[in-house]
Amino acid sequence: MSAAEQVESIFREEHGRVLAALIGHFGDFDLAEDALQDALVEALERWKVAGIPNNPGAWLTTVARRRAIDRVRRSVALERSLPLLDSQPSYDEHDMDETQIPDERLKLMFTCCHPALAPEAQIALTLHTLGGLTTHEIARAFLVPEPTMAQRLARARAKIRNAGIPYRVPPIELLPERLDALLAVLYLIFNEGYSATGGDEPIRKELCLEAIRLCRVLVALMPESAETRGLLALMLLHDSRRLTRLDEAGELVLLGEQDRLRWDRAEIHEGIEALDEALALNDPGPYQVQAAISALHAGAPSAELTDWRQIAALYRSLAIMTPSLVVEINRAVALGMADGPQAGLSILDALGDLAQGYYPFHVVRADLFRRLGRTEEASASYRRALALCDNPAERAHLQRQLDPLTGEGSEHGKA
Repeated sequence: MSAAEQVESIFREEHGRVLAALIGHFGDFDLAEDALQDALVEALERWKVAGIPNNPGAWLTTVARRRAIDRVRRSVALERSLPLLDSQPSYDEHDMDETQIPDERLKLMFTCCHPALAPEAQIALTLHTLGGLTTHEIARAFLVPEPTMAQRLARARAKIRNAGIPYRVPPIELLPERLDALLAVLYLIFNEGYSATGGDEPIRKELCLEAIRLCRVLVALMPESAETRGLLALMLLHDSRRLTRLDEAGELVLLGEQDRLRWDRAEIHEGIEALDEALALNDPGPYQVQAAISALHAGAPSAELTDWRQIAALYRSLAIMTPSLVVEINRAVALGMADGPQAGLSILDALGDLAQGYYPFHVVRADLFRRLGRTEEASASYRRALALCDNPAERAHLQRQLDPLTGEGSEHGKA
């Protein structure tokens, strides 16, 4: 890995923590982001010569803070900003321990999920600042054009600044009104880590672990929230399979082909325990249903012996709670395993044009066509999925599925 690639990797990992600390000090999203970009440019220049510091996050925070102060001093609002500068504590690499920054991230999460913002803006802004996702990645998650998402982010930051929305964890009685957005944010951060929509890394471990950590914090803050425990269970059960999702060559391994002996049994146990605690609260919700589906996968000795009929029934319940393309596509997979591929295709056909721009729809459709022996239709669906997919590992997997259908397997197999 080149020095530039190392810096980029560190920057993606540290982005959310450092940005949260900067916003906590200066109270300005735009200033913090600009200063952090300045720090990245300096890191690219200095780390190539001096090497990567022992605590890259502390280094980036210190340099970015200095660049932010420089920017404020150059601004026309100097007099108004001087009290802010004088009030800032001094940090160096030894000050920035791992206990300070996560507190700032939690405050940032609550700030971004303020009820004064539209729900979509809450989620998008938190994904961008806390999760470190790019505007392109967030736009793909919301299935909207990138310029549209950029405008949403700019408006949300401006509203926080202009309305003076406080940067703090709200009183406990105000947490429920922000809960839905918070949980959605955590799950989207986890999903971006579990299956990255872009970049060279198909799995971003740091995002998965951070989403789980923050969900544990929420469980401690809101112990009576069944859905918070349900989401924690869901992420733990998914994460238990993370290390088996890629083979030694970095190629994607589907659920049915994974080595189940390598699944993290401790995470599975913790996930099922969290699910049991959620169900005991007798307040059902979609995250608990999804966790129950994952628990069925975790407990099955093989893909063939999985209770697909029960999973299909759970997806049907989930479709009533939160109807969406993702739920219907997953229900098609489960029903296709329980009752045959034609049953799965009937669900996909009912979606019409709604799913044409969503590549998992074409992946599932291709697999069902392949199982029915409808090679030409399967090939067309795989090609459509390839055209829509940005993840290198998933693209390679799709190409491996397509090659035998087109007689090109021997050539691609050498690559």
